[in-house]
Amino acid sequence: MNETDNLWPATAEELATTISFALRFDGRKRTHSGDEFMAKITAERLIEHLERSGYVVMKKPPQPAHSVGR
Repeated sequence: MNETDNLWPATAEELATTISFALRFDGRKRTHSGDEFMAKITAERLIEHLERSGYVVMKKPPQPAHSVGR
């Protein structure tokens, strides 16, 4: 089984949230180059363009939660 067997299309909302986060943060550190409102608008516009252009973005299933070692 290869890693593409468990992929499914990401929703527009998932993509917008991910892109918006990437525009506002560098890893866990918040960037101050743009505010939250502008990041959201930019992400939504990018998603609309990708959908019109016929792109499908695939997403891996969520990873299982880490177990706490004792």
